[in-house]
Order: sequence, then structure tokens, then C-alpha cells
Amino acid sequence: MELGQLRALRELGDRGSIAAAAAALHVSPSSVSQQLSALQRRFPAPLTYKDGRRTALTDAGQALAAAAVEVEIAFERAEHAVATFQSEPQGAVSVVAFHSAALAFFGPLLDTLSSPGQPRIILGDFDVAQEEFAGLTQEHDLVIAHRLAGSPAWPASVRFEHLLFEPLDLVLRKDHRLAGHEVIGPDDLVAASWVAVHQGFPLESAIHHIAAIGGAEADIRHRINDFSVAAAVVAASDCIALMPRYTTDISRYPELVLRPLSHAAPVRHIDSLARPETLERANVKAVLAQLKTVINGLSRRHPA
Repeated sequence: MELGQLRALRELGDRGSIAAAAAALHVSPSSVSQQLSALQRRFPAPLTYKDGRRTALTDAGQALAAAAVEVEIAFERAEHAVATFQSEPQGAVSVVAFHSAALAFFGPLLDTLSSPGQPRIILGDFDVAQEEFAGLTQEHDLVIAHRLAGSPAWPASVRFEHLLFEPLDLVLRKDHRLAGHEVIGPDDLVAASWVAVHQGFPLESAIHHIAAIGGAEADIRHRINDFSVAAAVVAASDCIALMPRYTTDISRYPELVLRPLSHAAPVRHIDSLARPETLERANVKAVLAQLKTVINGLSRRHPA
């Protein structure tokens, strides 16, 4: 077996079509087909099958693609064992994050990596549903993702590093009928009007869960993913919203306050996702270590 054949199989499994695998490998679709055909000749069991217009992996193909991950890891280790940057991190590392994490983390991360000899980082933000975060690792080194506690775990195709366990608080106007409560329970929110994120995004299910505990359906008036925009809407209305405790800054809106929930309070995991072989690179390890330092400092500055 050749490394190129295993890479073609793995990319086909990750991306779902020969054309997409070819684009990822920067080769022609016919080249990918030839690699797969050569690999198939080594195995009596079929590795692929037609699923409509797509080409998908059989169980045997999936098992071989999973083994290809270990081959990639070994290959990366062999390459970097003789590379100078194994001991002296350098080179570019791409880091992407959802919006509130990008706003909270990117500035301090750039500051910590500004000295000579540090890796150069390329930053980007993505606003995607939870199930789409893992796919971003196909194009980026580190993906800062979030999911609600109790939601499905990240797929086995990626490795994750836990970064932050973040509570979600209620944000409301100071003159709201519930603002005088130090702690707010789901029963208090039966008649509340909500500003929620769009359907499919992690925080939406938390609002429905809170409403269900209170015995009513959530009255969602507005759907806004950007927390700063949501804060502006809450400041101009009698609506409430869920806001992350550490990564959201409402200081621009002095008329707003944060209040914790009394029980069944939603929390989210903020994790870093990457392909397994990516984490073998020393410059990626260096950026991830600095990212953890930034996040630890952020959480310490905010009281529970």
C-alpha cells in the first residue's frame, strides 16, 4: 500500500465524493479513482460502494480509513523527527472559532504570540451548527468549537482538547420584572419572551429545555446569533436571552444585568478540535498551549 492510496481513501470517507477528495488533495478526480482502484486490488472485500451519485466507504473501507489515520500520524512523526521546527516551533498555524470565542480569545492570543520565534497564526471566524465544526478541521489546524453539556460528543475522526466549561446566564434589563431576583428559576420564565439563536445552533436547545422545565413552550420573538446584537435587542425590549458568562461582554449596555439560573442551568463545553496528525506539529502544540493560557486568564477574571 502507498500513502497516497490511503490518503485518497480517507479523504473520500471524510468528504463524500471523489471530486471533493480530489480537490482536497489537489489532484484530478481520475487520479483519485486510480489510487482507489490500486488499493482495492490488494483487498478481496469491497472498500467502496455507490450511494446514489456519491461514492461511500463500506465497513471494510471505513476500517482501513481509520487505520490510515495512524499511518498519517506515524508519517508526521517521522517527518518532524528530522525537522528543525520540532524543537523550535515556527511556521503558520490556522485557528478558527465561533464568533463570541473569536471576540474573546483572538486579541489576547495575538498578544501572547507577538514575540520573535513564535508561530505565525492565521485567524478566521465561522458561525456554524454544532455538527459542522468537525468538518472545519479539514481546512484549518485548530477549530475552537462549542457544544452544550449532554449533547452528542465530537466525532472520533477528530481529537479535542477541553478549553473551558462555561455557564450560560440570563441577560435582561435592570427594570425587568425579574431583575430584582438574585437567582432566577425556570418557573419564573413561563411568560418570558426570548431572543434566541437560529435553529440548529447549540444554545437554542437550552432555551427549549428551560421552558419545558417551567411547563411552557418558549416564546421566541427574535433569532440572532451575534451576542452583541442580541444584547442591543434585549436592551431595547422586555425580552431576555441566554449569554455565556466568560466570552460575552455587555459592558456597552449599562442598562443590562446578568442573572444565574437556580437549577438546570445550561453550560457549554468550549473545545479545540483538530485532526490527529495536526496535533503532532510543534507549532500547533505551541499555539494550543498559549490558547489555554489566554482562556484560563479569562475565566479567572470573571466571578462564578
